[in-house]
Amino acid sequence: MVKRFSTYLYLRPWVVLLLLLGPPMLYMLVVYLGSLFALLINSFFYLDGYTGKVVHQFTLKTYAELLQSSNMEIILRTVLMAASVTIADALVAFPLAYYMAKHASPKMKTWLYIAVTLPLWSSYLVRVYAWKLILAKEGIISWFVNLLGLDGVLAWLLHLPAIGGSSLSLSAIGMFIVFTYIWLPYMILPIQTALERVPRSFMEASGDLGAKPASTFRFVTLPLAFPGVVAGS
Repeated sequence: MVKRFSTYLYLRPWVVLLLLLGPPMLYMLVVYLGSLFALLINSFFYLDGYTGKVVHQFTLKTYAELLQSSNMEIILRTVLMAASVTIADALVAFPLAYYMAKHASPKMKTWLYIAVTLPLWSSYLVRVYAWKLILAKEGIISWFVNLLGLDGVLAWLLHLPAIGGSSLSLSAIGMFIVFTYIWLPYMILPIQTALERVPRSFMEASGDLGAKPASTFRFVTLPLAFPGVVAGS
């Protein structure tokens, strides 16, 4: 019976593929997509202002409130922060990922992997709280700025209307620093993986054809590694 079953699977590779992908796909469909669908359905209900309970009555009231002018500024700030953090992470991550993929020795690559993933071993909230202490008025950053005699520069930055605040920990600048730090590992690892798959022969062929290093990077390396940037975003 086992032999017949193995022969059946050998003659029908699609059955093997279905057996391998079926359980995880079913899990994703039920648990992940199902929860997102339930969240979408609940977005068309509303809360009773008196009892605080969900009223299961179809309405677009919540979406109308979301698109009010008072919320558009919040949405715009969120989009701008997400875009700026993504760009900053890509600019910082790409050189390090390129070094890890193309130049680092196996031993050095191991240590760099540890350094990149080490922050992920702690909780997200722990890292945010640690940065809150670092960026506080009495934190390390303020102490170092005072040591360099740059208090005026810091005060000028904090008084800027769009990015300032009462302290670094409460300003858009501080949020940008914290988010860039937190999401940086998630940008480095996909880019490094994408660069690992770029054959060195492609870059050598580009150089043999007379392309300068900048042109090779722009037209060969970057397009092939761009999926890693998208994955890290």
